[in-house]
Amino acid sequence: MDVSKSQLLLKRGVNVKAIVTTLWKEEVQQQLQTQINQLDQQLQQLDMEGQRAISAIQKQSVQPPGPQTQQQIDNIQIQVNQKKSEFLEQKNQLLQNLQQVQFLELDQEVNQFQMEGFFKVETGDNLISKMQVEVVLRDGIVEEIRGDI
Repeated sequence: MDVSKSQLLLKRGVNVKAIVTTLWKEEVQQQLQTQINQLDQQLQQLDMEGQRAISAIQKQSVQPPGPQTQQQIDNIQIQVNQKKSEFLEQKNQLLQNLQQVQFLELDQEVNQFQMEGFFKVETGDNLISKMQVEVVLRDGIVEEIRGDI
């Protein structure tokens, strides 16, 4: 009587690493610069929308503005400043990332992202070793798969 082993299909996180090349650095720097430029545009748009909203309230109110009108203007300004602060924080993080990329040495491995993948496990397998899998890319091409597939 042939008894097959029990199998189970599980999901694991797979670390994807990149080998730093000139091309990789250029692409990452370009992506980061694009994100920085988008944040700059969003900051400008936020300023314009905030000013438009304040102008609309001022046009509708009596002069000089009463306390209720001033409270509305203050609330808009607070919201604009909070959103600006968030954008500036994101921009600062992107600028730091951009600086870090510039200092990376060629052929150094860096964590790029993590993705999920499925794998089979059966009785007798070392689960810990099966969970530790990495994919190494060089300019987007899989160069090596490390771990117990």
